Amino acid sequence: MNSTLAVALLAMLAVGGAAYALLYPTLSGEKRAEKRRKEFAGPSTVRGIDREAQARNKRGQVAQSLKEIENRENARHKLSLEQRIAQAGLSWTPRKYYGISAALAVGLGLTLWLASGGWILGLAGLFIGGFGMPAWFLKRCRVRRLKKFGMEFPNALDVVVRGIKAGLPVNDCLRIVANEAVEPVKTEFRLMIEAQALGLPLAEAATKLFDRMPCAEANFFGIVIAIQQKTGGNLSETLGNLSRVLRERRKMRDKIAAVSMEAKASAAIIGSLPPIVAVLIWLTTPKYIEILWLSQAGKFALIASGLWMLIGVLVMRKMINFDI
Repeated sequence: MNSTLAVALLAMLAVGGAAYALLYPTLSGEKRAEKRRKEFAGPSTVRGIDREAQARNKRGQVAQSLKEIENRENARHKLSLEQRIAQAGLSWTPRKYYGISAALAVGLGLTLWLASGGWILGLAGLFIGGFGMPAWFLKRCRVRRLKKFGMEFPNALDVVVRGIKAGLPVNDCLRIVANEAVEPVKTEFRLMIEAQALGLPLAEAATKLFDRMPCAEANFFGIVIAIQQKTGGNLSETLGNLSRVLRERRKMRDKIAAVSMEAKASAAIIGSLPPIVAVLIWLTTPKYIEILWLSQAGKFALIASGLWMLIGVLVMRKMINFDI
């Protein structure tokens, strides 16, 4: 009887010890603490991997945005007549443009033909009046409009930055610029507002701005907005940095223009001196210089000197023009 009780007691002690050994970590919380330690410590590597994956994802989004913008910019080199007229800020239609070109061609051709009596100058007048002068006028209006836009665009960005810092939504800031800015910034921001009212996202509306105003300022603005929309960030700080960069670029451009003005004046004098001297000699002593276009050797000399003058002018133009 005593031996049976002893065996039962020893069995109960063994079972209790085994149960204690198995259940103690769970009951005491050591298992949960160990799990928390593994989740907190081990996994700095896991968190690092997550951060690296997020960084790769962000870099991929930025690269994709830049690639899309580059593709759109490459497609922009082929401009239609309507786009060129719009970039020049004119309200012409293609029909009106062609009508003005035809009128200029006929008028200049007839004027040169009647003044010289030669049909060659008449044909040259037709070509210059029909193709040269209208294209030159469009290009001049476009360059003047782009220059004015570049001068006023940093001020518009400053207005947007101050509005965002004051707590206004981005669309309200753009609307303030569209109402209060100077042309052509006022019109371009108004078109951005209208595009957003039609359901176009801000990034695409900013990209359309570069379609209408193909300058570095509008391109930078479209890139900044596209990247910020995909990756996030402080928009006011980003636009403030962009405004500062644009102002520094303008200062550098003005400084280079001032430094290179002497070289430009010298190039203009050197390039214009031979034809001016030739015209003055022809006005004073025409018999002395007529040999240049009456003899075969003179014609060859005129062609050769004209080619050399053209090469010299192009070389000087390349030397004094800087892209910023």
